[in-house]
Amino acid sequence: MATPTRRSYPLSASISRLFSTGALNGGAKTKHGYDRVGLGAKPPLTPVNHSFPQAKAHHAKMLLCPAVSRRKRIGVLTAAPIPLRRGARTARETTGLMNTKRVFHLHLVSDATGETLNMVARAACAQYEDARPIEHVYALVRGPKQLERVLGEIENAPGIVMFTMVNDELRSRLEKRCAELQTPCISVLDPAMLALGKYLGKESSHKPGSQHIMDAEYFDRIAALNYTMAHDDGQSGGDLDDADIILLGVSRTSKTPTCIYLANRGIKAANIPIVPNAPLPPDLETAQKPLIVGLTTSPDRLVQIRKNRLLSLHENTDTDYVAPDVVADEIAFARKLFARNGWPVIDVTRRSIEETAAAVLNLYNERQRAV
Repeated sequence: MATPTRRSYPLSASISRLFSTGALNGGAKTKHGYDRVGLGAKPPLTPVNHSFPQAKAHHAKMLLCPAVSRRKRIGVLTAAPIPLRRGARTARETTGLMNTKRVFHLHLVSDATGETLNMVARAACAQYEDARPIEHVYALVRGPKQLERVLGEIENAPGIVMFTMVNDELRSRLEKRCAELQTPCISVLDPAMLALGKYLGKESSHKPGSQHIMDAEYFDRIAALNYTMAHDDGQSGGDLDDADIILLGVSRTSKTPTCIYLANRGIKAANIPIVPNAPLPPDLETAQKPLIVGLTTSPDRLVQIRKNRLLSLHENTDTDYVAPDVVADEIAFARKLFARNGWPVIDVTRRSIEETAAAVLNLYNERQRAV
């Protein structure tokens, strides 16, 4: 048999190719209530609408753990659930929309945790709103036996294959088999690594998971997380000046999850709730080192979020906590406080946690450059 030609596809072109060839076909409804596409198809993942206070712990777990299952078996359809942002569609509404989308299999093969691969794949797939990938995530694939099981899954459920593997023998085997199956096979890091190698004039280390080594940066992130959790929701041991960033805002302006996200970047972040006529921590006034940022939102949006919070706790919604005029006064009070102290303000209305954190980091980096 002639050796098949090795093929390499850019991701966007590969998805478009599946559209044009008709490979993205809506699956048939089964008695289990989900679409099946090809052999070995698994139920599609349904986003989880988490309620608070469980969401705080969920955000911490999501940000620190690999975005793949820790089950020992590989070849299982797994992916970490993404908590819906407040006000997003419910799981039932989302499922209804998903059933109208065209479905395809997306195999993500990594010799490390798969986090990088997951983020790249989801960012690319997000550009195709009428398509829904069924993700098959295979992490820590570092041996021939593991790879053979992966190849079996790919053969049973053909689709796009994306991978991050540094072992030449394993990746050659993967690419060769995908070429035989006429399945697009994409190495997502190759363009970046080739450009870096050419610019630096050096070969890469070929070490899987090099970004996850337990070096000083890793322990800095752990220290940042410990500090952030100890200074959540106004807790202070008189050491706010040790923080890198301090977030202030009225209740339900995403202070805690934003701080946890920042901590995972190695940023020591504290957050303080603003309550009208309640004093702020005295060491906030004397803090010189940290960047202090105010978070605000629209009154209507905040009322909606707070009502959802009370409903999730089975509490009475007939309270000043969700009264529109009281909420508007709280936000106005916070804005005046921010203006009086010259603190920068970020409007988090309909912003994701990641978007809010990115805006905070932009302010922090600008401040660092100015020092």
